[in-house]
Amino acid sequence: MDHDGRRRIDLEGVPETLLWNLHQRAYEARQPHPVLDDPKAIELVERIDYPFEERFGTPSPLLAQGQALRVRTFDDAVRAFLREHPRGTVVALAEGLETQFWRVDNGRAHWLCVELPQTAKVRQALLPDEERRRTLARSALDLSWRDEVDPAHGVLVTAQGLLMYLRPAEVRQLIAGCAEAFPGGSLVFDAVPRWFGERTLSGRMRTAQGYVTPPMPWALDAGELPKIRTAHPAVTEVRELPLPRGRGAYFGVVWPVLRRLPGVRNIRPTMTVLARFRPHT
Repeated sequence: MDHDGRRRIDLEGVPETLLWNLHQRAYEARQPHPVLDDPKAIELVERIDYPFEERFGTPSPLLAQGQALRVRTFDDAVRAFLREHPRGTVVALAEGLETQFWRVDNGRAHWLCVELPQTAKVRQALLPDEERRRTLARSALDLSWRDEVDPAHGVLVTAQGLLMYLRPAEVRQLIAGCAEAFPGGSLVFDAVPRWFGERTLSGRMRTAQGYVTPPMPWALDAGELPKIRTAHPAVTEVRELPLPRGRGAYFGVVWPVLRRLPGVRNIRPTMTVLARFRPHT
C-alpha cells in the first residue's frame, strides 16, 4: 500500500490484461450515458496505483463501449441463470478484477472465482472474500477446482477473456471437464476470430504506448461454433449470445447487422457463446 492509500499492482503478460479490462470498463462507466453501470470498476481504478494511461493510453470510446457491451452480454447470461436457479453457483474462471458480482447479485447466489495465485492475491486484496463470494487460488486448467463447487442448486461457469489465451487442446479439456462435472449446467465464454488471433501471435496488436496484446493461441470463427459440441458428448447446445444494442451508429445499427451476415460475421473482434450440458437422465 502506498502512502496515499492506493494499492500498487505489478503484473505482466496475460495477468496484466485484467488491468486493461478494468481500465476500459471504468472509462465507459464514467460516460454521461454508459451502456454498463459499473461504479465498482471506477472505485477500483481510483484505489489502484498503476499507470493506466501511460501503459494503455486513453481508451477509445468505441473500443470501451464494445468492451462494456461484451461484459453486459455475460451479465445478461448470469441474470438469466439466476432467474432459473436463484440459489445457484456461478464459477468465474480467471475473472481478474471483474466486478460482475456487484452488478448481478440476487442476494442468494454463491460465487466462486478461480484465479492463478498471482492474480488471486490481487483480487483478494482489493475485493476480499464474503460469505457467498470467495476466490480460489488455482489454475482453471487444474480441474480439481470442480470439487469446490456444490452443484445442488445449479451451476453456471463463465470464462470471460480466458479461453483465447489457452492452447486448443487445453480449451477442449476445460470444456469437457465442465460438461462432465456439471450435468444440466452451462458455460459462457468469449472467443476471438482467427484473423484476430493471428495478429496477436505475430505481435501486431499494440497500442501507441507500446503495450502489446499477449498471444492468443485459440481462436474460433463464427461458422465454427458446431466444433464446440465435439469437446464432449454432454455438450448438447452451442449458440452465440447477441451483443446488446449500444449507443451511436456503430453499436446501435451496424453491429447488430454484422452478426447476421455470413460473409462479414468474422470482422467482429469477439463473440460470446453459451454451451449447455446434458442433465442427468
